[in-house]
Formats: sequence, structure tokens, C-alpha cells
Amino acid sequence: MKRRSFSIGKNYVAQIYTLEALIAATIIVGVLIFSIQATSLTPLTSSTANAHVETHLYTIGQDILNSLDYSQNDEDSDLKKDILNWDGDSYSWNSVTYVRTNKTLVNSSTADMLETIIVPRGIAHNVEITWIDNNGNTIVLPYIYNGEPSNNAVVVSKKVLLSDSDMQTPSQFATTTGIGDMDTNTDFYSLIDVRLTLWRM
Repeated sequence: MKRRSFSIGKNYVAQIYTLEALIAATIIVGVLIFSIQATSLTPLTSSTANAHVETHLYTIGQDILNSLDYSQNDEDSDLKKDILNWDGDSYSWNSVTYVRTNKTLVNSSTADMLETIIVPRGIAHNVEITWIDNNGNTIVLPYIYNGEPSNNAVVVSKKVLLSDSDMQTPSQFATTTGIGDMDTNTDFYSLIDVRLTLWRM
């Protein structure tokens, strides 16, 4: 029987392929290491996870205000109705409902939506009603208040136009809420900015 002998040193093509594979693997590993180091997180920098959470909260807030501001069949939006029905007080979540002293916030689509969407997710939230008075000062009053927001809080806002024809007695509304009539000569009453602040506990 004749033996065949192989010389590893003479198979140059196989050696070149092997060398190319090793170089390619080294380059891939180098790129992976560089990518991981480039996105490394330190305690002093804002993490990509926080940025993702903030973006998610902002989207939720926008969706909530857009839903509340939607009106159909020439009716007032739920957000506008909540402003018109507001008694001027600030309410807080007590693990069951929104309350102030011995009073519960009722007939509020804003509170209902927050209770359904935000509360079960453990998201802290404030709702503020903002407007400019006759002296040009910006007035901010809490509608729902649950503490000071964290540094990673997001703020979403929606403007609501109020007219004299939206309310039965504009003077009574001004007394109750503190929101005065900006122009007594026209149907324009005021422009309200509803701010929803969201943050993780």
C-alpha cells in the first residue's frame, strides 16, 4: 500500500484563507469592544435607559392630553369641560382617589384617565393650570399635585381656548378659579395652558 504524504507548508491558499479569517475575527472583536466602550455608562452621565424612560413618559403624556383635548360633534373636549368645572382647588392622589381635605375630585375626565393609565404604572404626576392675567403675569395653579418632580421629569402641555359663551356666568367662574376675563369687550375669555408633569417614583 502506497502512503500519501501531505505537506502543510505547501498549501498556501489554505493558509491565506485561515489568516484572513483570523484578521476578520480580530477586526469584529475590536469593533464590538469599541462600541461597548463608546456607550459605556457612568454614574455622572445620563444613561440611555433614563432617556428611553423620559421619551416613553413624554409619549404617554402627549397621548393623554391629545385624547382629552379631542372633541366630536361640536361639543367641548373633556379637557375643556374639566377646566370649566374646576373649583379652583388642588387635589392629591391618596392611593384610592384624588382628594383635598374632606373633598373628592369628581366628574373629571382628566383624573379618570390618569387613574386608569398613570397610577397603575407607578408614575408620579402633577397637573397645573396656567394662564396670563390682565397684568401680563403668568399664573400657575395646581389642579392635581403629588409632590416635587424629579430631575428626569417630563412636561407635556396643551392649550385650551375659553370663551364667555362656554360658561353660564363668567364672573362666577372668575371668582371660583381665579381665572379672569382677558377681554370683556369680546367673546374671548382666556387661553389656558394645561401642563402635565410625569416622572418615575
